[in-house]
Amino acid sequence: MTMRFQSESEAVAFIFRSLRKLRGVERYPDEQWRDPTPTRKLLMATGLDRLECEYVVVTGSKGKGSTAAITAKLLEYLGHRVGLLSSPHLVSWTERIRINGRAIPMVDFLRITSELAPYIERIEQTLNDKQYFSPTGILLAIALQWFTEQQVNAAVLEVGRGGRFDDVSVVSNTLSLFTPIMLEHTKYLGPTLDRIAWHKAGIIKPFGYAYSVPQPAEVLNVLRAEADAKNATFEWLTDRDMGQFIRETSQGIVMELGRYGEIELPLHGRYQVMNASLAVQGAGNVHGRLGGIKHNTPQYVQCIRAGLQNVRWPGRLHKVQDQPQVYLDAAINAESARLLIKSLDGRIRQPIISIIGVPDDKDYEGVYRELGAISSQIILTETVRNPILSWPKPQEAQALAQKYCAKVSYQPTLEFALEEALPRVGAGGTLLIVGTISLIADATTIWELHFEEI
Repeated sequence: MTMRFQSESEAVAFIFRSLRKLRGVERYPDEQWRDPTPTRKLLMATGLDRLECEYVVVTGSKGKGSTAAITAKLLEYLGHRVGLLSSPHLVSWTERIRINGRAIPMVDFLRITSELAPYIERIEQTLNDKQYFSPTGILLAIALQWFTEQQVNAAVLEVGRGGRFDDVSVVSNTLSLFTPIMLEHTKYLGPTLDRIAWHKAGIIKPFGYAYSVPQPAEVLNVLRAEADAKNATFEWLTDRDMGQFIRETSQGIVMELGRYGEIELPLHGRYQVMNASLAVQGAGNVHGRLGGIKHNTPQYVQCIRAGLQNVRWPGRLHKVQDQPQVYLDAAINAESARLLIKSLDGRIRQPIISIIGVPDDKDYEGVYRELGAISSQIILTETVRNPILSWPKPQEAQALAQKYCAKVSYQPTLEFALEEALPRVGAGGTLLIVGTISLIADATTIWELHFEEI
């Protein structure tokens, strides 16, 4: 067939066209505006709702992307063909859809989008003025079609936001994984931790399994209640399940994890110990149903060790330059900013300038506060890479940041922010580029980094 879309920009414009019709409309809270029904109809119309595949769905407020990537890599090393759907991307939209670490080729991305377009358009015609076809749902369908063609037997899917009303929730996942849940997206998910947990808990399926890292009591109560209502098995990681941080290295961290021993994990940040521990439990659960290498064998231990040692998840505490030191990190709230600072302890050089780009639905003040405490200057910026994002008003954001750092400025793009920051930080200092993953994507483009394979 002649492909309808000849370029990535054309395909992405189509994927977002339904949502763009509601630009300027306040679409919150999620339970009133988000509806995965169009995605469910698309999967039914194309037969993608009947795939014989073990699904893992990952949600949380922080770390869900790296947990999904680690889980997929472990299953790959255990001998499976594994699909991964994650977000957002750094350079190309194709990075969101992978099999055994390789991104979907652009020609297949364009072909499948072209093939799905007539089904999507027919469903769009049935929507009223307040409904839209979620881009997340269309990307899910593209991923599942490619996974079908490539005969994957396991797929790890990262939730975009929340869970109960996210399009990824339409799949029949046996396993649900929960990374740390904290206050986030309060405009969309609700103002309290238990309400946010209720949204996340929606990914649990009847008679399935759910694993969680340690959570606040109100979160655990919500997750446990959801699992009980659906006759699902719910477990949270105990001290016995959790790995122990040993030390930082130039390439990542060293951790110790039970019978797997001391392992070099090529991801920066102490919090990756928690993500890796959860991924090991999740991969073991899925592998037990798929079959293959026995759990209680030395070969299984070696596969888990190799998977952890070979995982990649760029853009998170990612060092891209040494003189000056330049680190990229997708911290979007106070807690993740504190983790960033803690992980850099002993390796960071003065002076420190922080370029920060956090959207207005995130905890931007928390990031200003934490980074302001260590920075000689903060430069606020934005990105146009993701059309859905909205930003704090520059003057108001500057006034807020000045509560925590004496010197604050604003630049409309990362390029302009770098022009200001690099001469001031000098070769011996440290530049932190922190914020939404779309800002980190801008940085990876500037440093000419590529991520077709992870």
